[in-house]
Amino acid sequence: MNNRTRRLVYGIQAVSRLLHMGAAHLECVYLQQDLGKTRLGRIMPLLESCSVKVIGCSASDLERKTGTPKHQGVAAVTCTAPVMNERQAKEYLGNLTQPLILVLDGIEDPRNFGACLRTADAAGVDLVVLGRSRTVSITPVVSKVAVGAAEVQPIAEVGNLARFLAYLQDIGVWVVGTDEAGDKLLFDADLTGSLAIVMGAEGQGLRRLTKERCDFLVRLPMQGVVESLNISVAAGICLYECLRQRSA
Repeated sequence: MNNRTRRLVYGIQAVSRLLHMGAAHLECVYLQQDLGKTRLGRIMPLLESCSVKVIGCSASDLERKTGTPKHQGVAAVTCTAPVMNERQAKEYLGNLTQPLILVLDGIEDPRNFGACLRTADAAGVDLVVLGRSRTVSITPVVSKVAVGAAEVQPIAEVGNLARFLAYLQDIGVWVVGTDEAGDKLLFDADLTGSLAIVMGAEGQGLRRLTKERCDFLVRLPMQGVVESLNISVAAGICLYECLRQRSA
């Protein structure tokens, strides 16, 4: 487990996903000693089939470890590949053909970030890119919401997001920003080939320099009274439209 990062993940669904993935990346599982039959029935078969160290503990011990009473009686210490820096991200992208990249500009809410990672993993995103400043890190809350995706989804943090977008353009990646004032509807845009979908922070949207670096902007059709969607919902719509077009 050299050059890997230790993370604490909690919650029945998140830990179950990790157990399904195998024990190679798991250090141990903390299990509440008086866990109810329903929850124990969901997690025990996976523990029995996965040769991982199980440590019994009280509910209060789990609360201290996870920082929340909503741990659902189970937590796991996982050792995962660290978040890539800019140099490592460039090396990684150099080995890909027609990558699909999700770029998050200033996302700060851990639940939204976790939901975006979960969707990115499901939609086959090759890399999620974050700016190093004004952004959330991978916390236990992020991992719980991501339901295992935070441990497998390639992620990179870069110092200057606009500069990294320029690099992507230099290597032939189309950079598509999402904005309510976009020239095209999402469903009218060509989202095949090497592509980066750029999404802005909750309530603020894309920053000016990020928006100016995009090749073009797309918008979602909004039929009701609301003006915008939650970033994780919008990311799901955009990524699955990319998947639909790329699979056609």
